Amino acid sequence: MSSILQDDQVFDNEVPFCKVYSKESKKILEDRFLSNRISYFVQWQDQNWLQRLLAGKREQLICTIKINLADVDRATELVEGIEGIRLKDYGRRPIGKKIETNITSSDNN
Repeated sequence: MSSILQDDQVFDNEVPFCKVYSKESKKILEDRFLSNRISYFVQWQDQNWLQRLLAGKREQLICTIKINLADVDRATELVEGIEGIRLKDYGRRPIGKKIETNITSSDNN
């Protein structure tokens, strides 16, 4: 009898993708993720009494959005232009973004 699980299968590829700082930004982000079939998890950050005191009447929402590592490039393109979101840098460049380099070669013959 063989198992359906293989040694090279990994199921937990969830990574922190960004921090969200406003309700409006969170709603826009969730709508874009849902319409593009990107699953996510919201991890709420508890604020201590000093943070709540300094926030005053304005309610500042702070949460971390976690997504699957395979969706990071696509999600990065989707959040472009949304204010109140800080992305975590994974050292990848988004798909469709071209990095221009100025390389000059000099031949000293």
